[in-house]
Amino acid sequence: MALEEFTINELQDHFADGAWASADLCKAYIRRIEDIDQAGPTLRSVIEVNPDAIAIGQALDEERASTGPRGPLHGVPILVKDSIDTADKTMTTAGSLAMVGHIAIQDAFVVERLRDAGAVILGKANMTEWSYMRSTRTCSGWSSRGGQVRNPHVLDRSPSGSSSGSAVAVAANLCMAAIGAEVDGSIVRPSSTNGIVGIKPTVGLIGRSGVMPVAAPQDTAGPMARTVADLATVLTALTGIDPRDPATEEAAGHTADDYRSFLDPNALDGARLGVARDLMGAHEGVDAVIDAAIDTLRGLGAEIVDPANGCAVPLFGAAETELCLYEFKAGINRYFAEHPTSPVRDLEDLIRQNRVRADEIMPYFQQELLEMAQAKGGLDEPAYREAKAECRRLSRTDGIDKVMRTHRLDAIIAPTDGTPAWAIDQLTGDHILGGCSSPPAMAGYPHITVPAGMVHGLPVALSFFAEAWQEGKLIGYAYAFEQATNARRTPAFKPTVTV
Repeated sequence: MALEEFTINELQDHFADGAWASADLCKAYIRRIEDIDQAGPTLRSVIEVNPDAIAIGQALDEERASTGPRGPLHGVPILVKDSIDTADKTMTTAGSLAMVGHIAIQDAFVVERLRDAGAVILGKANMTEWSYMRSTRTCSGWSSRGGQVRNPHVLDRSPSGSSSGSAVAVAANLCMAAIGAEVDGSIVRPSSTNGIVGIKPTVGLIGRSGVMPVAAPQDTAGPMARTVADLATVLTALTGIDPRDPATEEAAGHTADDYRSFLDPNALDGARLGVARDLMGAHEGVDAVIDAAIDTLRGLGAEIVDPANGCAVPLFGAAETELCLYEFKAGINRYFAEHPTSPVRDLEDLIRQNRVRADEIMPYFQQELLEMAQAKGGLDEPAYREAKAECRRLSRTDGIDKVMRTHRLDAIIAPTDGTPAWAIDQLTGDHILGGCSSPPAMAGYPHITVPAGMVHGLPVALSFFAEAWQEGKLIGYAYAFEQATNARRTPAFKPTVTV
């Protein structure tokens, strides 16, 4: 049977009637990774395959036969970003050659949740090295360990964001779903650019222990999938109180038992949505797709407030950059301290090792951000506290909160990325214009992106974001839009853009 783009529900039906087994599916995905990711188009989205995946799938098949499935993720192969700890035979390296050989002794919370749900951890996804925190001119999807991830729609175009491998693997059907991690845009932007669905949850909804940090006030893991229904299924498995992450205590009373309950094709009927026009205007093709999407939303019964401006903040502006530099130093040093077998002792040691191996690790760009972070003091310094307060003021008090209350909105909508994917440029780095990742990222609020159309063969996506703990509502809106438009397209592996 061909390895089609099954949904999780379809796959479970195939498991139930014996058409597929988890072990066979793992074998099929591994063959596809060999044929498409390592050869063929050479996407380089998978940095390492779990050598035990097939055996795990076989054990889950036997469990299904004897006691039945644990739930909807039983036997489902999922990739996780290379910054997420897996206590198996795969490494956790953040894409860095300096971290090769690092095997975590304990699963990250999200990996524990997936394993408990019966998912198969198929392997690790490549990523932008150190989650975009190495250089001021980083190239999305490039890591010294994994090489350059490529966009499966057009191969010379950027895969975007630091969870680039996760998004590309899902888009190219190398797994059923994947887990990314975001500080600002690293789930939603690669999801948008590669034509899949992604959600950055409210900070605290998903435990972050065992995930290499960037900035605690904004960090979160989140699922990436081909459909909103699959996304809701995976999100349900990931939520819960993480005893190693106090931020999850705030989620008590705010989580849903099953996010699939929000999959309502009529969810947009009566919803009041504000158009963030001040987050548009970077590209006429993208704006045309979003304007068509607005017409669709209106036709589905949504009340549109256009414009609803006022929450725009720059991507990694002064306050956010300052916050991330302080937080990265504190967070990554804590991670290294909690992993005494890591080949890197602390941030200072990482910088030193990168210099020693500069020809391998820094052939295209340097480590300015690592050095800037190392120069910072502790989280008790006034400059850090001021930056944190300013981020919250810009994104919450004078941003999303104000816009939503002024216009009595249920959610804000905008293009996830302001332009289609730019050309990969390892010499001068990314060319990011526009988009809406920063306001909900800085606020720690939920943000979902869903395919909306294509421009010159490249995906364009629509974002919905709102105040904290509104994941269910946003999933409903995204699902209703997805069902009405069916805008997602399977990748064509074109070598370049044809204009």
